[in-house]
Amino acid sequence: MADVCLSKLNRLRGELTVPGDKSISHRAAIIAAISEGISVIKNYSTAIDCQTTLNCLRRLGADIRRSGQDLVVNGRGLRTLCEPDDVLDCGNSGTTMRLLCGLLAGQSFGTVLTGDASLRGRPMDRVIKPLNMNGANIYGRLNNRFAPLYVKGISLTDIAYHLPVASAQVKSAMLLAGLYANGKVEVVEPVASRDHTERMLEWCGVDIGRSENVISLGQKRQPVARQLRVPGDISSAAFLIALGLLVPDSRLVLKDVGINPTRTGILKVLKDMSANVTVENKRTVANEPVGDLHVRSSALKGVEIGGMLIPRVIDELPLIAVIATRATGRTVVKDAGELRVKESDRISAIVTELKKMGAAIEETADGFIVEGSTLLRGTNCDSHNDHRIAMALSVAGWIAEGKTTIDNVECVDISFPEFYKLVKQLI
Repeated sequence: MADVCLSKLNRLRGELTVPGDKSISHRAAIIAAISEGISVIKNYSTAIDCQTTLNCLRRLGADIRRSGQDLVVNGRGLRTLCEPDDVLDCGNSGTTMRLLCGLLAGQSFGTVLTGDASLRGRPMDRVIKPLNMNGANIYGRLNNRFAPLYVKGISLTDIAYHLPVASAQVKSAMLLAGLYANGKVEVVEPVASRDHTERMLEWCGVDIGRSENVISLGQKRQPVARQLRVPGDISSAAFLIALGLLVPDSRLVLKDVGINPTRTGILKVLKDMSANVTVENKRTVANEPVGDLHVRSSALKGVEIGGMLIPRVIDELPLIAVIATRATGRTVVKDAGELRVKESDRISAIVTELKKMGAAIEETADGFIVEGSTLLRGTNCDSHNDHRIAMALSVAGWIAEGKTTIDNVECVDISFPEFYKLVKQLI
């Protein structure tokens, strides 16, 4: 297992292009695989999770190849996937498994999905239950709660589901299943979650509509091939933004970052904390909003985060805990119980490790409370084999006094393999 030893940084300067968005890359590959025609995907994520999705799609018969830095997908339509000759291994990727449940529910064959120990311990009933309620046949361990899963493809008719809590993965699974349904398709979400699936289906010619929080599919459900460029991942950019804010005398420009409003909760939180982050050169690329982020060192203040903002900032909350240690006053995160069923229990993990570094942070049932401003002290930390915990602790190590060692940082490759290399370019 790889470890990393970090020391305090004195200044960061530079301009970077952030690697492709992980969430969008998953969806681009899946939709391209069932489109009609040749899709060219530029800036596809290098994250292991996204490579896992490609491997699963290839096992399902999708024609996917590399052409230089581009991904070329020769799609032959909705009904051209085939039964794999082995179990599909989703690795550590919950997105891969949940979206494939939707894609496979309406096929004419059966498929077994599994993953690593972490993924097999993560709840899958949140996607299995609504799909099965709408005619799918999906079976899992412990009363259909956990992988391995068996998806027995079946002809679907109507799809109708009202999400009890906002979930882009569940919503996307229902919409992908809806592409194969013969009847009405309507999904209702309580608050808007990330809408990359809807945007990409629209970009690829699918008849999709939204009225307030109701998403529906019309008659045209066969996607057509398009060229698209995946914007930079704002969830990855967040770690570089944090360093630009917390390391003294720093100025960064992060180019071509996705600024989809369902993903920019981190920018709102940072604005509320008085961070000097501005968005320039706003534009639309392949139906996704994109911009350049300009970041400068800032004096920050504590905030309260909860309610409808949580779905827009869920992936960045461990990092916000680190940022809050250097903000004046109290930061409260609530309504974020979802963090306990990620790759690790992220509430427990980040609170445990930051306490080791001297942070004044306390765990609550659905979040945490941080009292700032506190100087962190370097120590030995555990990544809990969770990529976002590893990167959040790395940010802490780069602003702490003394040396910080973090165990098992190879998990960073799950979402942001270039992380340490890009930070070195800014020093």
